[in-house]
Amino acid sequence: MSTSNTFITVNASINAPLDRVWDCWTNPQHITQWNFASDDWCCPSAENEAVSGGHFSWRMEAKDGSMGFDFEGTYDEVEKHKAIRYRLGDGRRVAITFFEEGESIQLTESFEAEGTHTDEQQRAGWQAILENFRKYVEGLS
Repeated sequence: MSTSNTFITVNASINAPLDRVWDCWTNPQHITQWNFASDDWCCPSAENEAVSGGHFSWRMEAKDGSMGFDFEGTYDEVEKHKAIRYRLGDGRRVAITFFEEGESIQLTESFEAEGTHTDEQQRAGWQAILENFRKYVEGLS
């Protein structure tokens, strides 16, 4: 059940080819390397069926074992190299776009806010994960 109609947007400019950015965003072997907001968290497992109607489940855990959760949902639309739209398990919507601009990819992620944390806390957390993604992708060669 969705708790808000407020959308929060985060973005990053990634200096890498679109094929690499897309692969790192959708391939479970890559997802486990970047899907966490801080160094004291990790993503020990990821399942991802990146097609319309497909399901994903990415495990996020504190490295000390004190807490963890499954980030999961269902894809509404997957347009390779362009856009992804999905719904989280609680019904909130997320939209991601990939846009080539010169030598970089502009990745924009908009998500429906939840009611537990402030919008700024949510923005900071999602932006930190996106920054981890950018560093990971740019570190591959």
